[in-house]
Amino acid sequence: MRKPITPFAHGIIDYLTVATVAAAPKLMDFPEEASNACYTLAALYAGTSMMTDYPLGVRRALPFKAHGFAEVAIGALLPALPFVLGFAGDRRARNFFLGLTALTAMTAAMTDWDRKSDRIARRRHKRKPRLVGRAA
Repeated sequence: MRKPITPFAHGIIDYLTVATVAAAPKLMDFPEEASNACYTLAALYAGTSMMTDYPLGVRRALPFKAHGFAEVAIGALLPALPFVLGFAGDRRARNFFLGLTALTAMTAAMTDWDRKSDRIARRRHKRKPRLVGRAA
């Protein structure tokens, strides 16, 4: 089965997730524990995204597949955070984290972790060969 999310599209989803997770505590009036968890997650998501070797990465030190493993690990912990950190009684915060779990799982399942970016592939094919022994 072909997976529709390319590395470029995955990067867009990652940075939109960072913005959403960072803004949610203020917009949805989360308790302090949930707010702190959101800010920490946003920082982790942003750092991981910036370090990933994909079109929207900044440093590109983390292989794209390793980014996928980290995403799955974070996604597995997300549904437990409201209960472990003590804000499961706040419906908005709890449901936000459960929704984030679903988004993370669906994104991970639909991402083609083996695919190179189409943009990078096109760029490589458009390059003209260098002339050997060019005069300076």
